[in-house]
Parts: sequence; structure tokens; C-alpha cells
Amino acid sequence: MPSEGPSLKDLFDQMRRGGEKGGGPGDIPRPGSSLFDRLATWSRRALIVLAIAVVVALVACYWWFHPSLSLQSMQIWTWIVGICLAALLVLSVLAARSVKSAKLFRRLMVIPAAPIVGFVVGLLLSQPFFPGNAERYASVLSTTDGVFEQDIEEVDYSEVPVIDRDSAILLGNRAMGSIPEYVSQFEIADTYSQINYQGRPVRVSPLVYADLFKWFSNRDSGIPAYVLVDMVTQEAKVVRLDEPILYSDSEPLARNVDRHVQLSYPSLMFDQKSFELDEDGHPWWVYPVQRRTIGTFGGTDIYAVVLVDACTGETDFYAVEEVPTWVDRAYPSDLLIEQYNWSGMYANGWLNSWLGQEGVVCTTPGTNGQLGYNYIAQGEDIYLYTGVTSVTADDSSVGFILVNQRTGESHFYPVAGATEASAMASAEGQLQNLRYQATYPILLNVAGQPTYFVSLKDDAGLVKMFAMINIEQYQSVATGSTVEECQEAYLSLLAADGLLSEQEAADASVTVEVSGTIATIAQAVVDGNSHFYVMLEGDETIYDFALPGLLEIVTYQPGDEIAFRCGEKTEEAATVTVADLL
Repeated sequence: MPSEGPSLKDLFDQMRRGGEKGGGPGDIPRPGSSLFDRLATWSRRALIVLAIAVVVALVACYWWFHPSLSLQSMQIWTWIVGICLAALLVLSVLAARSVKSAKLFRRLMVIPAAPIVGFVVGLLLSQPFFPGNAERYASVLSTTDGVFEQDIEEVDYSEVPVIDRDSAILLGNRAMGSIPEYVSQFEIADTYSQINYQGRPVRVSPLVYADLFKWFSNRDSGIPAYVLVDMVTQEAKVVRLDEPILYSDSEPLARNVDRHVQLSYPSLMFDQKSFELDEDGHPWWVYPVQRRTIGTFGGTDIYAVVLVDACTGETDFYAVEEVPTWVDRAYPSDLLIEQYNWSGMYANGWLNSWLGQEGVVCTTPGTNGQLGYNYIAQGEDIYLYTGVTSVTADDSSVGFILVNQRTGESHFYPVAGATEASAMASAEGQLQNLRYQATYPILLNVAGQPTYFVSLKDDAGLVKMFAMINIEQYQSVATGSTVEECQEAYLSLLAADGLLSEQEAADASVTVEVSGTIATIAQAVVDGNSHFYVMLEGDETIYDFALPGLLEIVTYQPGDEIAFRCGEKTEEAATVTVADLL
């Protein structure tokens, strides 16, 4: 008769005894055994393999995420603190499970705890409330008073940007749509950096691969072009390159430009990059290099620039004083706004910034929760412009600042008047029946008068009209279908308001009187707007009459005598825009 097998109670007793004796590799782990218990039974070879795997994983993560190795970088401190917290957890578990070595494990916890304490101390030493730091924050950006009439050139209407970034994107997409072979493989990056290219304000943006599969198909040949939008003429074109762009944001692996430059300079901290062109139209990536000037993590400033050839990946390091003149954006816009706000907030100490707030100012806010600033082209450089207002957030400004984005040179102009948002509302109110939307203003010097200039767009994002608003008297608003027409109306308004004399307004006018007999007249529609093009007898110039501003032109026929004011003739211009009929 066969013997009975072990009962269920016998099996549990055997498992308990095996657990108390330590058990072998084939024993069933007792309930409650942890990962650390199992690791303790691994062989030395297995533990070495595990350690190698962990190191390889960390190296792979570093290559993929490429944080700066500077101890002033918050990215690397995120890694350090995370590793230290994991080490503290391991040591605390080991101390709890080992009576003999608990004291040693607790002592070892000092090692990972020290960097965490150092990180917290570094944060505290970097705060504005730490003694002496408020004055340091206030002096990161050195701003001096300027004279508006001397520092800002009088407006040249052939160089006034009439479109903003959103309109540039629309025009760029249109230009891209005219090249079918590109549309199927590439898209336009949302970079659209504003630069001064060959003396013209333009926005430029590279193409990117449409998706991962398009990258796989085109990675050997690279990105063939970039988009260039002239902000004055509104002309957009796709510029084909003789040598393709190989280093860009859309490269996922080794040729990713962020990864490439960070691994080339592992100890540097980089700020927001920009895409720019040299004077020959060659594409470059411009990487500002940060440093911390207050404590461990505070007072960010720029002290150098790394230029990356977008085609070859070659890099050059320049101190900020030695940056080539074609580089426009060594100092990122957001950083300049932050630096000026530090000076406006802490000029009279940290306590005053919260309690008395005597003399506390900040930059004017933008629209839709964005920072409020724009750009002005002066000579070879791009200047960041923004208004300055009190922290009480009223609708008036106490002045504005201009900051050279290549050198960081900053000037404040004490011109009290309307904020940019108020000026935009005034321009939209002037044409409220048309429901146009105003772009963020740019600053102009019109006959010595600080003036906001805005473009007015329809719901489709197309520029339809222009407006000029006097900063000091923002109820003085002039509009026009062309820049010249708007300028003439504005000068007349300034003379009527007593801000300019009649002679000063006439001297500031850039238009000339023309009269003659109409030889030919033709009509065309450009971007949804009607234009009449007129040629006079004995004159080869084509004169552009835009509607609806110059509606009376529809009453003229060939052979009629006509007199009007228009912009000055130049050899480069195919047509001349008419400002007003006489």
C-alpha cells in the first residue's frame, strides 16, 4: 500500500526551516524577502555585470539628455540630488536589516547627504534676500540714461518692418507651398529669428524633417534650404543651399545640434540658441554661454558665444567682446528682460521691493501672457525694445529701454506716455468698424518724436493698414494704407496738435510732389487689395495708388492731368508708392 505524501503543514515547516538556515538557490524564497535579500545571494560575477549595466545606462542617459557638467547647472544638480537620494534610501534599508553593520551604514549616509545639503545652501546663497545679493542683482545689467533724439536715428521708411512674427510665418508657409518637392519631405521650423541681414531686417528659419520617416529617407542629403522673410517688403523666399544643413534640431541622433555642441563643450552652460546668417547667407547656430554671478545659481549673465556651422558642425568659441559683427543675438531676449527687471526691483534693496516699493519699476507686459518687447534695427545691430512701467501695473509707462543684443549695452529713455498695450488699443479703436488687430508696436523716431508704429491685420493675418501713435500723447493716432500715407497723416496730426511746426512737419516729410499727364493706368489685386498703377507721359516710373485710401484714382483716365505726393524715386524700386492725391 503506497505511503501517504507529506502534508501541507509539513511543506510549510520545511520552507520555514530552509529560510532560517539561509536556503539554497533552488529554495523557494520565504514570504516578505526583498530585492536586497536576493541581491545578497548573487555571485560576484553577477554583481559585476549588474554594475556594468548600471554604468552603461547612466552613460547612455548622459549622451541622450546631455546635461552641462558645470556645478552651476541646475540640470546636473537634478542628477546629483536624485542619485544621492537613491543612495540614502539604499543605506537606510541596509541599516534597518543589518544589526551588526547598522552603525556603519548610518555613518556612510553622510556621504550622499553632503551634496544635498550643499545644494540647499547654494540655493539660499543665490536668493535676493541674502545680505548683499539685492545690490548684485541690480547691477547685473548696467543701464545708463540715453538721449532719444541723439541715440535713435530718424526713421528710414525703406527699412521699417511692417510685419510681425505671426505674419512672417504665414508668408513663409506660402513660399514653402510653391516648392512641392520640399513640402512632401520638410516643414519650416518655428524659429523665425529676427536678424539684420545685409542691412535689412528679416526673419529667417531653417527647414526641418517632416517626421522620423522623412529623416530616415533624407538624412544623408541633409536639409537643403531655409526660409527668408523680408519684414519691410513682405517678400518671402526659400533659399536653396549649395551645402546642406546637417546639424539641426530635427536630427535625433549624433547630428542633433544641441547634443553636438553640449558634448563638444561639456562643462559650458548654454542659453537659448538662435539661427542666423552671415553676410554671405551661410547658416549658423548661435549659442550664448551662461555664467552665474551671484552665489551658486543666481545672477545669470552671458560671457561668451559658441558659433556652430549648421552645414559642417564646426564650432568656434568667442568671448562676447570678440563676437563677429554679423552676429545679432548674443544675449537672449528673455534674459535681458529678466536682468532689467532685477535692476528695477532691487535697485533700492530687497526689503524695499516688497514693502515701500519706492522707485520699483518693471518692463511692460505683452499680450496673451507673453513678455512685451520688440526689435529695432540700428546700423549693423538688433536692439531689444520694451517699455518700463511702475509695479502698480497702470496703463502708463515711465520710459523705455533699448538693449544691444550683441554687446548687452543698455540705455534707458525717460519718456512718459502710454504703454504698448494702450497704443495697440488706440490703433484698433481708430478703425474699430474694420475689426483689425494691431501688432506689437515698434519704436520710431519721427521728426524727433518718440512714436509707436503698428501694423493692422485682418482675421486672415494679412497686413491691411498702418498706424502711428505718439507715445507722450497716445490719443494722437494716424492711419494709412501705406507707410508713406500713414507718415504724412501723422506729421499733419503732429503739426495740428502743436507738437511740430508746419515747417518742421514739411522738412520731415519724405514725399515729393509729382504732376503730369496720365499715359497709362491699370488695375491689379495684390494680397486681396486693389491697386491702380499709373505711368505719366515722359516718365518711366510706375506709381502705385492703393485702395481704399486713394479711392479718387478711379475717376481718372489716360490723358487726364494729375498731381500727387509720393515717396522718393530710387533705382532699386520698380514702383513708387503714392501717399496722397493733390
